[in-house]
Amino acid sequence: MELRDATAADVDAIREVARESLLASYDHAVEEALLAEAVDKWYDSDDLVADIDDESTVCPVAVVDDDVVGFAESYVVGRRERVGEIDWVHVHPDHRESGIGSALLERVEAELSDADVDRIEARVLVANEAGTAFYEAEGYELVGERAVEIGGETFDEREYRKQVSRLTGISEGVVETDAGDTVYVAFDENERGSKGPFYVAYADPDREQRYGYFCGNCEGTDIAIDTMDRMECTDCGNRRKPSRWDAAY
Repeated sequence: MELRDATAADVDAIREVARESLLASYDHAVEEALLAEAVDKWYDSDDLVADIDDESTVCPVAVVDDDVVGFAESYVVGRRERVGEIDWVHVHPDHRESGIGSALLERVEAELSDADVDRIEARVLVANEAGTAFYEAEGYELVGERAVEIGGETFDEREYRKQVSRLTGISEGVVETDAGDTVYVAFDENERGSKGPFYVAYADPDREQRYGYFCGNCEGTDIAIDTMDRMECTDCGNRRKPSRWDAAY
């Protein structure tokens, strides 16, 4: 088994691994039609090429007999601390239980550590018992659980975290907006964006009164949300990306 950085030529193979991995991990809990839709939406060829070419993205592939049989993707988020967020770790079902998932994760952790991240985060649906067991076996701490909506259905999702530096975590920040309002940013409540995460902002330190969102890219609070629940920062063009659930194995 060889580990190397993904290239644009790997995109079709990555999409196939993602499809087979998602089916193996979630076919008991999610309809196959929704899984197929997820592959088309989350693993769009052009988006994958852009991600692979992005210097802030860590995307290794595992190769056996010249075939891509696994891959991982993560990226560095600049907050008040630097965080490595794992989008996914996928291994083709025919090659599971062979250490490939652990090898991919080790490669990701090493590159994120070299990028001076303070912690690494990953999210997995509770329905994926192998995925949750994977992160727990790899030393990740379960730090929270929330409900997420996928295709009109609600699923429980777990968040895992591994601390890799001296920091113990920063969960809240106080920011003054251009309008002179004081808002309290919850760095532990976020949505993934195209240029940086969107953090939930509150009008009070007890998080009882919602203010809106704080853009992790430009640190602005002028965030537009339309009737289709699409989110965009009007200052820098940061857009919310669709949620993805890791099939870690």
